[in-house]
Amino acid sequence: MNSNSPDQLAALLALSHDLGAEHRKLAILGEGNTSARLSEETFLVKASGCNLGTLTEADLVECRFAPLLAMLDRTDLTDQQIEDELFAARVDPNARKPSVESLFHAFLLTLEGVAYVGHTHPVNVNKVLCSERAATFADRRLFPDQVVCCGPVSLFISYTDPGLKLAQIVRAEALRHREQFGAPPRTILLENHGLIALGPSPEAVKAATFMLDKATEIFVGAASLGEPEFLTQGEVERIANRLDEHYRQRALNL
Repeated sequence: MNSNSPDQLAALLALSHDLGAEHRKLAILGEGNTSARLSEETFLVKASGCNLGTLTEADLVECRFAPLLAMLDRTDLTDQQIEDELFAARVDPNARKPSVESLFHAFLLTLEGVAYVGHTHPVNVNKVLCSERAATFADRRLFPDQVVCCGPVSLFISYTDPGLKLAQIVRAEALRHREQFGAPPRTILLENHGLIALGPSPEAVKAATFMLDKATEIFVGAASLGEPEFLTQGEVERIANRLDEHYRQRALNL
């Protein structure tokens, strides 16, 4: 592995264990995946079929960016060819199979300010993502800390077949989001699927994941009492641009 990998390895395992802790109900069994950039050439990603909560070093795979990113420009690959390309991207040919979601991890880790990615299937979040209110929830904010930790909006992606097709849509929509807002999204909501949180540190990924999980629980509760009362666009912009909130983000390593 890259010479800097011991620190990233330990940080990625700790992040995975936090996201996979059973009591948080963010991922069970083999659900979800995590990744960390090691260098410009390689990154670590969870192997397919492993449990986030019990992840070990042997369950992480070092992959090359280049072959996976090249796949995002292909529309002619069969499922078997995708499998073969995933195996071929491994630095160690004896390592386990990388998660099929390694494709979107590879792209997201190339974005400025992104060094870690966490993908989970939270129970609370999927209550909303499996409803007709999913897009509205992604586009609005309920309270200040949701803005601080999750960004002023979440990128919403309609249900797409996991794997290569999803990675291609994530790339296209994340680039559109960056062009519109001047920065990559901090949270991506996948309809009928789950949550992707990304950032410069494990703390940023955890903060976005936990705060989005809290926000969905509040949203469901507010909706049960009537229509949720969202922050206005002006209020969201005010929070997103406050100097004291920027200071707090730096202090929290967000």
